[in-house]
Amino acid sequence: MNAHVVPAQSGAIDRAADALAAGELVAFPTETVYGLGADAANPRAVRAIFEAKGRPPDHPLIVHLPDATHLDAWTRDVPDGARALARAFWPGPLTLILPRSTLASDAVTGGQDTVGVRVPSHPVAQALLAAFARRGGQGIAAPSANRYGHVSPTTAAHVADDLGGRVALILDGGACDVGIESTIVAYDGDRAVLLRPGGIGVDALARVLGRAPDAPSAGAPRASGTHASHYAPRTAAFLVDPRALPTEIQRLVERDEVVAVLACGVAKPAQFDGPWIAAPADAEGYARDLYANLRALDVAGADAILIEAPPAEGAWLAVRDRLARAAHRG
Repeated sequence: MNAHVVPAQSGAIDRAADALAAGELVAFPTETVYGLGADAANPRAVRAIFEAKGRPPDHPLIVHLPDATHLDAWTRDVPDGARALARAFWPGPLTLILPRSTLASDAVTGGQDTVGVRVPSHPVAQALLAAFARRGGQGIAAPSANRYGHVSPTTAAHVADDLGGRVALILDGGACDVGIESTIVAYDGDRAVLLRPGGIGVDALARVLGRAPDAPSAGAPRASGTHASHYAPRTAAFLVDPRALPTEIQRLVERDEVVAVLACGVAKPAQFDGPWIAAPADAEGYARDLYANLRALDVAGADAILIEAPPAEGAWLAVRDRLARAAHRG
């Protein structure tokens, strides 16, 4: 494994906090995916994230905070609804996009007048944020620790494969529990808007807010992971209706194409001998394994990855969002 990957023990966490304070990049686990972190208050360090990922400079980052008491350092005019969501779901996989304070630089916000903030629940992320705070750090800016637009990392090995020597240190905290990115809720005045479904479901948000958040309008803030093509393997991926999957497999095989399949309900045909992953049939389990499964099929030597379209139920909203972007053509 890459020499920069170290078990996330106390000494390594201190080394990582020192590296962040020195303006270097550190990859670390959160409950969602692994993040590529930099001192959020250091614009030069933040710009290094964009260089390492090949990320467009106008694509905003999320600032990870040790706890909710740091919210007012990075934001202003926080609506009551946003504070209620923070109380309910922090630490956890929820990002709030709010009016930015003067602490949030253009490098973090992509030039917008809003900033994304969250408090991760992973114990390694919590320990790193606390260690960085003891060194005067006010937050860690961290998108997913992979090359821009590609499949997000849920293990330290994924980060090493994608970023290698671009990172000073990769803290290995095991596989991520949630497996897909945070839910992103923005505020337009007192109106909550869902910009990205994720680890917190819409029903859970509605129980706190008294109603489901609105859909975004054309003027909604830009946010991480919302481009039409994202989370994509290098191998061409296609979403296929479960009823059409056997026929589509046969059609491609007859054209002498090597086909890899990610299924969650359809059984593997007896005559099919290509790469096949039977994903968990529940939305939570499917999400947890999704990126690892896509990465495994991406290196299987296939010409195409066929993905059985998941159920159209509300619990699958975030999974369907990720798969639609992974298979986007355009």
